[in-house]
Amino acid sequence: MLTSVDPDVIRALGDPLRLRIVTLLARETLCTTHLVEETGAKQTNLSNHLKVLREAGLVETEPCGRFTYYRLRPEVLAGLSEQFAALAESARTTGGNKRACP
Repeated sequence: MLTSVDPDVIRALGDPLRLRIVTLLARETLCTTHLVEETGAKQTNLSNHLKVLREAGLVETEPCGRFTYYRLRPEVLAGLSEQFAALAESARTTGGNKRACP
């Protein structure tokens, strides 16, 4: 059931810029400089969004000299996908159930 999903993960993916960041990180590991170039966002704004994604467990960091690289954690998205798939299956199989009004 969906109740085991961390609400921070869903909230983090609800922002268009954060969803764009996740989409970019699904293709490759990138540093902040790359993400600024790809999104056009200001570095401070981007850093705040990356913090939200890190705290939600969606991305992890890898220090590399004076840069920090960000990598997507696919297992978190896979778990979310499985839970949504289970929810959809439940709706398919019980869609005909209707509770009577009092």
